[in-house]
Amino acid sequence: MQIKKEMIEAETLSLQERDEHEYWMQKALDLADKAEELGEVPIGAVIVLDGEIIGEGYNLRETEKRALAHAEIQAIEAANHHLGAWRLEGATLYVTLEPCPMCAGALINSRIERIVYGASDIKSGCVGTLMNLPMDTRFNHEAQVIRGIKATECGDKLSTFFRGLREKRKKEKVMNKTVDNQS
Repeated sequence: MQIKKEMIEAETLSLQERDEHEYWMQKALDLADKAEELGEVPIGAVIVLDGEIIGEGYNLRETEKRALAHAEIQAIEAANHHLGAWRLEGATLYVTLEPCPMCAGALINSRIERIVYGASDIKSGCVGTLMNLPMDTRFNHEAQVIRGIKATECGDKLSTFFRGLREKRKKEKVMNKTVDNQS
């Protein structure tokens, strides 16, 4: 079944559709928790095909010291390995934060059919906020986009993480100042 390539807001979905997307988004949120346990920005992603997770990932940029270690890239690579193919036709990506330009490009190149995300990214989101790469008709592939699934929960997780990081840095700065003054 071919899905219509359009931008869909979570609140316009039927209760049944929203429940299904929230189920898979919770799986992505669980992976975001794993990233946070490592001190990473809490972003998680799962790729679903025919009701089964075929790829998952979470942010590992700091841990692996790799600019490309985004949750979506990890999930795409796992799905490619699972299928033994680079095309992810018919698959849906669920990710807690709107994909950046790199990840949006990777999703186009992997031929993902649907992208579902939680929180919008006002600084680098390229799946509806700053631009919408996966729905740009100039590319050789377009994807349906559903945004806002568990948006509050996804956004709160990120806000809490960054608030804690700022507080930690502030305390470290005060501690360093105290040590410098005692020298």
